[in-house]
Amino acid sequence: MERKEFESRITRMRPQLLQLAIRYLNNGDDAEDVVQDTLLKLWFLRDRLEDYRSVESLASVITRHLAISCIRSRRAGVVDIDELYDVKGDESTEMKIIREESLKEIFDAISALPDLQQSILRMKHVEGFEVEEIAAITGSNPGAVRVNLSRARKRIKQQFMPN
Repeated sequence: MERKEFESRITRMRPQLLQLAIRYLNNGDDAEDVVQDTLLKLWFLRDRLEDYRSVESLASVITRHLAISCIRSRRAGVVDIDELYDVKGDESTEMKIIREESLKEIFDAISALPDLQQSILRMKHVEGFEVEEIAAITGSNPGAVRVNLSRARKRIKQQFMPN
């Protein structure tokens, strides 16, 4: 799907998605963020959108899951990954460097994964989605999601623990 087609087809759903997100979140700013993230996910899925019977339903499911994830984050007091750099003000310079290098290695290992495995890993461990939710978003079955999660974890583990 080309950009023009995406814009005409997908962004037309924006008002409905925003209403849905506001119903869940009761906060316009958070709802805007959720809708923006939904549109971004749809953009990354644009080449596979014709595989779905209803793109509108997919967009609604993604919006709902992101809104629920946002609610969970509020309740849990989740720390943004960017804030991890500021959490330990009293640690030594050496420890800061080690931590930053470790984070970079982890991000590099994740970036080396195939796109689908990256997405599934992120949805499961960063966004907190369940396997069934990931399957609905990606259009695959839960078994395939579990296999991709397992393979992604195995590849990352092999990079840090060869043998």
